[in-house]
Amino acid sequence: MSRTQEVALATDAVPLVQEVKQAVAGFAEAFTGAQDEIEQKLEQVETRMTKLERKSLTAARPHLAAADDAGAPHQKALNAYLRNGDDDALRGLELEGKAMSTAVNSDGGYLVDPQTAETIKSVLQSSGSIRAIASVVSVEATSFDVLIDHSDVGAGWATEAGPQGETGTASIDRISIPLHELSALPKASQRLLDDSAFDIESWLAGRIADKFARAESAAFINGDGVDKPTGMLTHTAVDNDFWTWGELGYVATGEAGGVGDGDAVIDLVYALGAQYRAKASFVLNSKTAGMIRKMKDGDGRFLWSDGLAAGEPARLLGYPVVICEDMPDPGTDSYSVAFGDFTAGYTIAERPDLRVLRDPFSAKPHVLFYATKRVGGDVSDFAAIKLLKFGTS
Repeated sequence: MSRTQEVALATDAVPLVQEVKQAVAGFAEAFTGAQDEIEQKLEQVETRMTKLERKSLTAARPHLAAADDAGAPHQKALNAYLRNGDDDALRGLELEGKAMSTAVNSDGGYLVDPQTAETIKSVLQSSGSIRAIASVVSVEATSFDVLIDHSDVGAGWATEAGPQGETGTASIDRISIPLHELSALPKASQRLLDDSAFDIESWLAGRIADKFARAESAAFINGDGVDKPTGMLTHTAVDNDFWTWGELGYVATGEAGGVGDGDAVIDLVYALGAQYRAKASFVLNSKTAGMIRKMKDGDGRFLWSDGLAAGEPARLLGYPVVICEDMPDPGTDSYSVAFGDFTAGYTIAERPDLRVLRDPFSAKPHVLFYATKRVGGDVSDFAAIKLLKFGTS
């Protein structure tokens, strides 16, 4: 290519280069304008965003460390409140939309963190109480209604062309279980609370769980229903041959204050309907257990067998045994053994929250911790539980 041709080609390329530069400049200007417009719109949205919207969006953000986010803030805030009454962190968690929230002054206290509440709940479940085998439901209301259908709907065979007659209608009973306030009042000195090595949460959870477990267990067995759950043994007991709904049927041992030859225990098992026996358990206290575990059948074999593995319950006639010290001791006409499907037979209703109020004034130099929860209980199926009466009739 000659020098003249190169000069001509370069001259022709100048307009093309200028067009490219103009196009790039125009694109950059348009991009900058669009970016400015987007930022302006975001600022407008941010300005209009209310506190509630901010709270909702914050709660909806994904957590990169769910376990740490869920536990640490609650534990730190509760720890500060229990040690020195600092509730600023608790209120901060409420504003951030966390699970812990403040209660109004009339209700008193603060909700404990989920980890501490679960610790107390697990202790209650593992204690020697019918809670371990009963039906436990969480409710947000002041009572819990159980609907019991204790009669069969009629049925009949139908032909292809023949008319179908009316069948019987089921009968339904409603049992309402009100919730009552259960409280505990452990105390600790302020000097002990100031010691950073003192595990305040574990101590508090243990004391509350111990008080609640003992109070609950007694109420579920013998409670009169006045400001406490209605106990199983509070209901009228009648000879199982004359049992009607609303009462608990019993089988007599034939011996005043004693268990007799053991046949009554077998009769007790079969007094319970077959539909309940598959999930049935015995409930009795240690003194009664000491008496019954000596019983043998006609071939000299013990009716009682201990669990083969750690944590496995003992068995009586093949059914699990729950040792509940609130059951009556053996005595004349005592109802010292209960047998039944307690999942169907007894219902415990409770609110899932546990509140703690710190009181540094009423017992100086100690600090009181007023812990409350709401719980109720009652027999929900009178056909699902039978009693053994230590009497002649």
